[in-house]
Amino acid sequence: MTRNSLSLIVCLALTLGGCSGQAPTETRQAPARKTPETRAETAAKPADDALVLPPNPGLLGRHEVREFIRGMVQKHGFSETELNRAFEAAGTVPKILDAMAKPFEAKPWYSYRKLFLTEKRIAGGEKFLKENQAALSKAKSRYGVAPEMVTAIIGIESAFGAKPGNYRIIDALSTLAFDYPRRKDFFQGELEQFLLLCREEGMDYLAPRGSYAGAMGMPQFMPSSYRKLAADGDGDGRRDIWNNPADAIASVAHYFAKNGWHSGEPLAIPAKIKGEGALKIVSTKTPKAAYSKKDLEAQGVLMEGRMPDNLKAGLLKLEGAEGPEYWVTFHNFNVIMRYNHSALYAMAATSLVGLWTDR
Repeated sequence: MTRNSLSLIVCLALTLGGCSGQAPTETRQAPARKTPETRAETAAKPADDALVLPPNPGLLGRHEVREFIRGMVQKHGFSETELNRAFEAAGTVPKILDAMAKPFEAKPWYSYRKLFLTEKRIAGGEKFLKENQAALSKAKSRYGVAPEMVTAIIGIESAFGAKPGNYRIIDALSTLAFDYPRRKDFFQGELEQFLLLCREEGMDYLAPRGSYAGAMGMPQFMPSSYRKLAADGDGDGRRDIWNNPADAIASVAHYFAKNGWHSGEPLAIPAKIKGEGALKIVSTKTPKAAYSKKDLEAQGVLMEGRMPDNLKAGLLKLEGAEGPEYWVTFHNFNVIMRYNHSALYAMAATSLVGLWTDR
């Protein structure tokens, strides 16, 4: 698909999300308690790839791990014996550190888009939209987030649940919490949240699987997001984001609503630039919705679509196969970036939304 045809498709998908207004506050049933064994079977549903286990399990010999366990006991009242048993069975996985060193987001846009804008993913999204129409409509009514937007996230994150990850979460988070100094504070915090989550949901510490970064289920929620924002989409008293599309859909929509999604507002429109004025306001990473239509036009930004007069936008530059691509991006584009802090990710999601909206 050429850039021009994609641009036209995206232009047709600017006003998503149904009725305007603030999303209602989430009201949620308490999850039904299950035995660790039963809940573990749910969380540990096999992925396409074989489970990746640590080559050398057993973390209790490390001083920092023992200190972490003591902190969980003192702060949250965990059983030291139970945590010792869990971390003795857990371990670090060197492959995870290799993956962190080569993130997808380091690729140029023309390479990155090929990973996600595939015919298989596009067809998978159409199938997901059709099979989950009722749950998607319910989430749209409840949170104001369009079905295509929710579907794009689940499609990018886990190929609609087909690839939720093949690492034990405790191994992934332990690897990054204790062997990845650059972000150890963040991942130690997520490891703390994961243990709390397991206790709350009745899950075996060793059972849940996910990505090499510790993200879980169809929407790839980190533990802190799961605890705060995972939602019960079908009213069964559970929040099963691994196997229940209704819960995954509601959880993504709830995440967007809580992060400032504006129902009915656009995502992005393609543009060209004339002169050097636009170069003063363009961003290659995080465009800020700070400029009015008049501001952009005054700087030589020529929009290839209609920009509402009452909105503000930013200007994004991406590395296309045939040279620079420019996009005028709106508030909701930045909300997508709160899900994943990458303009490439947000543009991939925006492009998928445009394709499905047009069809």
